[in-house]
Amino acid sequence: MSAPTPKPQSRPKYQRILLKLSGEALMGEADYGIDPRVIQRIAREVQELVEAGVQVALVIGGGNIFRGAGLAANGMDRVTADQMGMLATVINALAMQDAIERLGLSARVLSALKINQICEDYIRRRAIRHLEKGRVVILAAGTGNPFFTTDSAASLRGVELGVQLVLKATKVDGVYSADPMKDKNAVRYQRLTYDEVIERKLMVMDATAIVLCRDHNMPLCIYNMNKPGALMNIVLGADEGTLVGP
Repeated sequence: MSAPTPKPQSRPKYQRILLKLSGEALMGEADYGIDPRVIQRIAREVQELVEAGVQVALVIGGGNIFRGAGLAANGMDRVTADQMGMLATVINALAMQDAIERLGLSARVLSALKINQICEDYIRRRAIRHLEKGRVVILAAGTGNPFFTTDSAASLRGVELGVQLVLKATKVDGVYSADPMKDKNAVRYQRLTYDEVIERKLMVMDATAIVLCRDHNMPLCIYNMNKPGALMNIVLGADEGTLVGP
């Protein structure tokens, strides 16, 4: 007989989290750019977390505007392409900041690249202070270095800022044994170890990101961002998505 599904707590299980969003997630049903409805929905979910007392940091990709790896594969200098991709993440971060602030919350964009006229430089102690003051911290420009993905940036910033959980928003409700869109028999993993993700090549995040989480015992949760209430359920301790840990 299987064990009953644990019920969520009434108070948040995690006091400080980092949410990783892909740029593609912001497109909605469009082929390019930002869908205002999507970014507004994400902002409302962040608002619910902040109102519950959770400190929230965000890392956003730039694939809805520009994918550096794609152009590099077609001949562009990889460093230049990655730098262009970093700038795309700044555009998304500013859009997210606007959506969050229109809900009455305080938000700060901190960039790994120096763009002082439109956002703050990323300084670890400054970011932590913003979080402690209840501000949403939006981390832009990845790590500031070429050859590193925004997945790696999410893991790195999560470790630096001392978050208790890194969440990766996807279009499926966790990690499966096969593609659930193609294989009806695909099984969702409720829990995986870091090494299982790497050895099975499950493509949860890139290997650098997983190793960073593993080396610092940073738990990682992959969940369906399109499922209403999923994000809050995870923060309250419910069984949602797939948890990757020790």
